[in-house]
Amino acid sequence: MATLEQNTLDVTLLEPRQKHPTIFARFDDLAEGESLTILNDHDPKPLYYQLLGERGDIFTWEYLEQGPQWWQVRITLRKSDEAGETLGEIAAKDLRKAQVFKKYGLDFCCGGKKTVQEACAEKGLDVTRVEQELALAGKERDTRPIPYNDWSLGFLADYIVNTHHSYVRKNLPDIRTYALKVMRVHGSRHPELASVYELVEQVYAELNAHMGVEEKALFPYIKALALIGQGGRMEEKLPFTAGTPIRRMELDHETVGNALASIRTLTNDYALPEDACASYSLLYRMLDEFEEDLHLHVHLENNILFPKTLELEEQLGL
Repeated sequence: MATLEQNTLDVTLLEPRQKHPTIFARFDDLAEGESLTILNDHDPKPLYYQLLGERGDIFTWEYLEQGPQWWQVRITLRKSDEAGETLGEIAAKDLRKAQVFKKYGLDFCCGGKKTVQEACAEKGLDVTRVEQELALAGKERDTRPIPYNDWSLGFLADYIVNTHHSYVRKNLPDIRTYALKVMRVHGSRHPELASVYELVEQVYAELNAHMGVEEKALFPYIKALALIGQGGRMEEKLPFTAGTPIRRMELDHETVGNALASIRTLTNDYALPEDACASYSLLYRMLDEFEEDLHLHVHLENNILFPKTLELEEQLGL
């Protein structure tokens, strides 16, 4: 059995009717960031749901030991700025945790406004397992840290254009070409390829229009706003506020994200059939990589650039 921490409660020593009241009393005494470790002779999972129902999503639940003889669980009261954090907010603070969301199919980009609890409930996932993996991801050494959340709005907007918009313009035309080619050659045996091609065309049209609006209107506005926020003078009245165009951009993200999710479903997670040729294989690999890049692209906008823009507008009284 692992070494017990100082703030540990051995519930096997309590009378049954005293167990939950005692645990709740000890939990309520915790300060933000503090933990209570409980020791039991069976899985205390029912307690998790009771705590969640009566205290809300204000704690993390981490198994330190899981049977067969003893169960240890560390219950930590979240800090106030962490309670109820959304997937997008979590990923914005620590992108390593986005890998956990990807593993479980939790959308931290377009669906990033849900809490971990809400997202797991929708997919029927064990939230305690997901939270444990998030905690572990936060302890992993990041070999290539990129401090997106610390960048200025102007720099981040330029980065998105020069990195992700450039990626789309370079790769999406090739994806269209191969989607059409593979559909024509293999479509009679794999009818889903017609739908894949139609969805690729939809993504192409949506993103071209979307990037144009960002580069010609929204991003220049954000950069001008950022200069004012840094103490610059407002030479002339800004042409609009960001709320409406940002909502439009987020809807575009959702449309494109849904299209790529549909492609992944149609292709059974890009599983190649036995008769796949080199072009078939290349198409699936390009689509998989494109979706990976889009997740980061949308994350940077939905979870960092756009919220900070709206926050700055509020600070400036716009």
